[in-house]
Amino acid sequence: MKVDVLVAEIGSTTTVVNAFKDLDTEHPEFWGQGQAPTSVLEGDVRIGLQGAIDDMCKTKGIDNIEYDMMLATSSAAGGLKMTVHGLVYDMTAKAAKEAALGAGGILHYVTAGKLRRTDLKKIKEIKPNLILLAGGVDYGERDTAIYNAEMVRSLGLKTPIVYAGNVENQEEMELIFDEESGQELYNIENVYPKIDTLNVEPCRRIIQDAFEKHIIHAPGMEHVRDMVTGPIIPTPGAVMECTKLLYENIGDLIVLDVGGATTDLHSVASESDQVERILIAPEPKAKRTVEGDLGVYVNRMKVIESIGEEKLREECEEMGIDLYKTLESYVAIPKNEDEIKLVERLTKEAVIKAVERHAGKIRYIYGPSGRSTVAEGKDLTQVRWIIGTGGALTRLPNRVHIMEEIAKHNESGMLLFPSKHAKILVDNMYIMSSLGVLSMTHREGAIKLLEQTLGMSFEGKAPKNDEEPIYIRELWREEEEAKEKEAQKQKEIKAMEAMGYDMSDYKGDIEVCSIKKNAMKKATNTK
Repeated sequence: MKVDVLVAEIGSTTTVVNAFKDLDTEHPEFWGQGQAPTSVLEGDVRIGLQGAIDDMCKTKGIDNIEYDMMLATSSAAGGLKMTVHGLVYDMTAKAAKEAALGAGGILHYVTAGKLRRTDLKKIKEIKPNLILLAGGVDYGERDTAIYNAEMVRSLGLKTPIVYAGNVENQEEMELIFDEESGQELYNIENVYPKIDTLNVEPCRRIIQDAFEKHIIHAPGMEHVRDMVTGPIIPTPGAVMECTKLLYENIGDLIVLDVGGATTDLHSVASESDQVERILIAPEPKAKRTVEGDLGVYVNRMKVIESIGEEKLREECEEMGIDLYKTLESYVAIPKNEDEIKLVERLTKEAVIKAVERHAGKIRYIYGPSGRSTVAEGKDLTQVRWIIGTGGALTRLPNRVHIMEEIAKHNESGMLLFPSKHAKILVDNMYIMSSLGVLSMTHREGAIKLLEQTLGMSFEGKAPKNDEEPIYIRELWREEEEAKEKEAQKQKEIKAMEAMGYDMSDYKGDIEVCSIKKNAMKKATNTK
């Protein structure tokens, strides 16, 4: 039997191989799947890879399988362990963090400012696969990034370095990380080239390239190239690639992956006109967050703590479940109805909390001119699609209902959540991460397979959301207050002028929250 491509997902415990055929036709096919324990710890990843292939052959009732290409995603041995070091936490450090997460990195440590001895100690203990240095807008502050680079060099690590800071420092970085250092340097565009401007995509691409280049030297992964002939990228990075591909075809969306240890949320969405004008700090168009305490197996007790143990016990009683008895027999894959119901409740909590932490919010600030409305964080109000992938959101009976709960947890209307109009989709074949890496070599085939696994045609467009958010009404109120203040001001100016005073220095318009009425009319489609 021959297929076009095998995609291997090399996880920390399990290696899964997905087979695809007819990728260059109008009807590409997800042909089969096999799995086996990951064999990194045994010193040779090929054992697990071959075991997964053998399992697929056994399932399909064939002796062997041939393929033109093998691609891979990997989260084995802790995935892509990274540390990130910037200048100001809310600016360059945050931008570098977003780039690392979007590329599929697992962030073990983030610092801002000059590295201290304790910081260096932690970096040495972590032994990252990649170190990302940033700091300073282009042609701005230089010294912090140079100092941090020299400190990292002094550790004597052989870890590759990605520098994505002030462009003026690039030559200096080449001198610091020379051949003698034994550390490969990737000099790239600044992730924060000027105030309120993010530039994370070049950094994401180079991080994935660096990962592929250096993963083959990791213990147990030395021979991965003997079998894998195409790209190797971090598994979360593959999901992000798939999310961006979906965005190009269906528009603004979020992808939720609830796992046993973590909950990942990927979003690709633009800000609404209203939010963009009042946003305090820029957010990346493509964003990923990893909630390390929201896992429904390894971290189930932390999720229970989030709900409240007593509250959960009462809810379980209403469902006819003995919470503590069910927890005694609790396994990664639920085996009976009670376990399924409990996992669904934990998954619901993980989903809501993950969206709360990922999404931004509207808040009020108070100044001399009164109350103003501002936005901070990622705007998800334009999201038209909510997609579930991962074990929980592809296999649980009530997976769709769980994701429908997102819009219901924004009663105040001040959270930048997707609305009730967002459509729910499920990665029924559980192949989105495979399709992310597959899209790099067979883009059109990956798109058609996405239509299959999501059960939809990309030709259709999501309905527009005509519902006016609460905060828009607040902005209109502020605009009216500004008009009243301006009218009062002009009245007072005329009165003073009538008395003979020169008031030319006091004439001017008041602007509240940088929101102009004509812009608001355009944004809200009002008259």
